[in-house]
Amino acid sequence: MYPLNPTLMELLVLSLIYLEDSYGYQISRQMRQVSNLKDSTLYPVLRRLAENGDVLVYDKQFQGRNRKYYQITASGKERQEMLAREWDGHVDAVRKIVEKCRYEQGGGADE
Repeated sequence: MYPLNPTLMELLVLSLIYLEDSYGYQISRQMRQVSNLKDSTLYPVLRRLAENGDVLVYDKQFQGRNRKYYQITASGKERQEMLAREWDGHVDAVRKIVEKCRYEQGGGADE
């Protein structure tokens, strides 16, 4: 698994919350599909997103206990979409380099 830089982590968290309101442990479980993320790394990101107005935080009862849920805001949706466009550009640039390398390894069309 690859480490996540802070911007990519924000993109993933916002994308997960965009799909549905989520609580911290739920987000953490989903993030572990792509990273060895620790909860101690996730919660500061959630706090920063809340402070920036990208997510709203609310409590909801679950089995007699309150869970803190995160809901994306309009500005959070805009940020998610902007970060997704940046990510797409990054992926395309990496893909071009890797494909060029594969082409060169294969001898190219000139051989």
